[in-house]
Amino acid sequence: QVQLVEAGGGLVQAGGSLRLSCAASGRTFNNYVMGWFRQAPGKEREFVAAINWNGGIRNTAASVKGRFTVSRDNAKNTVYLQMNSLKPEDTAVYFCASGPDWGTFRYWGQGTQVTVSS
Repeated sequence: QVQLVEAGGGLVQAGGSLRLSCAASGRTFNNYVMGWFRQAPGKEREFVAAINWNGGIRNTAASVKGRFTVSRDNAKNTVYLQMNSLKPEDTAVYFCASGPDWGTFRYWGQGTQVTVSS
């Protein structure tokens, strides 16, 4: 009954920026961790960033640290991923996810494609 819908993906030149959003609907849990994963062609899915319920704790993958910022707006049941200084290696399908703790992402969106051209 929980639905996560990503938006904001697209094609951008290297060095550019995109902001992804993920809106939760249905049976939502504002206290859940919300985060982002990505999967590039030929690679396994990897963790990108996540944020706890009140925004006080963030975890960010080393590969995007300093470039990507995760945030959330609980009033809108939405999590964001601000992506700056994009690189071609950031090209992937980005998935929104949520769960009761940092190690349990129970709900997943369908993904949004991000393509970074060189």
